[in-house]
Amino acid sequence: MTPTLADRIDALLPQTQCEQCGFHGCRPYAEAIAASEAPINRCPPGGALGIERLAALLGQPVLPLDPVHGEEKPRTLARVVEAECIGCTKCIQACPVDAILGAAKVMHTVVSDLCTGCELCVPACPVDCITLDPMPLAQAGDRAYADAARLRFQRREGRLGRERDAREQQLAASKRDVGAPAARNAVLDALARAKAKKKDTP
Repeated sequence: MTPTLADRIDALLPQTQCEQCGFHGCRPYAEAIAASEAPINRCPPGGALGIERLAALLGQPVLPLDPVHGEEKPRTLARVVEAECIGCTKCIQACPVDAILGAAKVMHTVVSDLCTGCELCVPACPVDCITLDPMPLAQAGDRAYADAARLRFQRREGRLGRERDAREQQLAASKRDVGAPAARNAVLDALARAKAKKKDTP
């Protein structure tokens, strides 16, 4: 199958899924660029090199990174300061690639090999126990690493979509149950019949 323009653009993005571009992940940003609905200079993690690659692909002039969307800086990996973690799960909910392990009221940890350095977990943490460590250069520039992050993001989005659909179906079923006529109570029916019979008896 021939890759679409959005596919080719997406392949050049770093797959951090950080949303700094203003879109929910790299793929929506790629689709917006392909549709000429967004410029090529909104990706801080991709930086100047990423912009150059997108410009070459699209035959567009190279633009400086738009400072409204952040600044280029070395890629990082999140790390939970375990002694300070309260197990609230907010960082797990924020992570777009399922790189954080843990459960409610249990210490969390970041799997560094899966972390994209999106930093979305940092503001989500209510006790400020997440720090950012330098990402190894080999990891930051590895396309296989980026491709794996894309796949994890897609799987998570699919799972969340299924869970959302299930909740909506359950809510719709509950509304139907509330709106349905109340089931008749067999005991009350029997008492009503006995009362009516007694009234009819001369």
